[in-house]
Amino acid sequence: MNAALATSMSAQVAPNDRIQLACIGCGARAHELMAGAMAHPQFEITQVVDAYTGRTERALDRIKDTRGNTAKIRRDYREVIADKSVDAIICATPDHWHKQIVVEAMKAGKDVYCEKPLTYKSAEGLEIIATAKETGRMLQVGSQGMSTMSQVRAKQMIKEGKLGKVTMIRAAYNRNSASGAWIYPIPPDANPQTVNWDMFLGSAPKHGFDLERFFRWRCYRDYSGGIATDLFVHLCTTIHFLMDAKVPSKVMGMGGLYRWKESRDVPDTLNAVLEYPEGFTVNLSSTFNNQSSSEASFMFLGTEGTLSVGWGELKYWPEHIGEDNRWIVESWPKKLEEAYYKDPKVQKEEMPSLAKAHLVEGGTEWREQGQDATIIHFWHFLNSIKTRKSYWEDAVAGHHAAACAHMVNQSAREGRMVQWDFARDDVKA
Repeated sequence: MNAALATSMSAQVAPNDRIQLACIGCGARAHELMAGAMAHPQFEITQVVDAYTGRTERALDRIKDTRGNTAKIRRDYREVIADKSVDAIICATPDHWHKQIVVEAMKAGKDVYCEKPLTYKSAEGLEIIATAKETGRMLQVGSQGMSTMSQVRAKQMIKEGKLGKVTMIRAAYNRNSASGAWIYPIPPDANPQTVNWDMFLGSAPKHGFDLERFFRWRCYRDYSGGIATDLFVHLCTTIHFLMDAKVPSKVMGMGGLYRWKESRDVPDTLNAVLEYPEGFTVNLSSTFNNQSSSEASFMFLGTEGTLSVGWGELKYWPEHIGEDNRWIVESWPKKLEEAYYKDPKVQKEEMPSLAKAHLVEGGTEWREQGQDATIIHFWHFLNSIKTRKSYWEDAVAGHHAAACAHMVNQSAREGRMVQWDFARDDVKA
């Protein structure tokens, strides 16, 4: 957390001014989110909801161990939304539940922190944006990368022109393990008595009780967009933040299910090309079959330099461009060749040995230390609640980042380029 943000937060949030927070969906990521929220004394988690009893039981243990107080277990998220004592919610359910819970919560007067992706379908983003505007509630999407100091610094460097004109960005998110491919272990006490299957399904297509679908829901299209909505959405959120971009105009996606065929119906390898009207192209790639470039990594390629952005690290190196037309000019008549190399401008650009001695700038590297990005991300949410001013990753930013993922999936499924309709702010029909 930087000094300016720390000063701002301490000035705007009174230590005793508690915000009653409820967590709807208490899976593994939700437990990390609750920890991030509880790092701030102003947040008090008072209620939790989940379709598996083991998760809420463990959530109560964590809350009591951290704060000493006991939260209530609710059997249905509607009980939370109807409770006027709840000021804000964390929505950390499977993707197909996000829109319904987010919209209902805002209409009930609650601020919302929604884990990415904001939407299960692109069009849902328009309803969420409209609801946020109508109700005046704060909505922050939980893709925490832009709350890291490394990404804040990267954005500053790009804005200052350190990279020149950025025309290509490469971003990857690779893994090579069962857990990385979302084949998570299933609790031995999971059964129809401890798992509320109907609560999990919600509006999803009806399906018989299935613990793999419940605990590994990211593997199935009925509840998730797979790699694109779980991983690419992180990449696109960061790219939009750093580049002050909104949404790509054209997207091409391609991929398939090559290895984990018995455990999912979404690809385990996915590639995409995105073209932005701001004047750059993005290459996205992800595989669950190799980790040589593991987790999130970015390469911002500019005319004056290159920026590599990873989790907690930032590397920059300038471009050192040297023209060398010798192999071309040597095919000219000899007199023309000699005349060409007598030109002072050519000597300066193509004959560095004749130039005045000077130092050439090398690369620079930064490593991040301090608070976890999720904790800082909750500082932003807390600040928004207190000031009633949205953080950058609001409903609009969340809609556009998720839309990239939806466009990639649609393109890969249909084998065609998918375009954005800027007038409608949605995928072109």
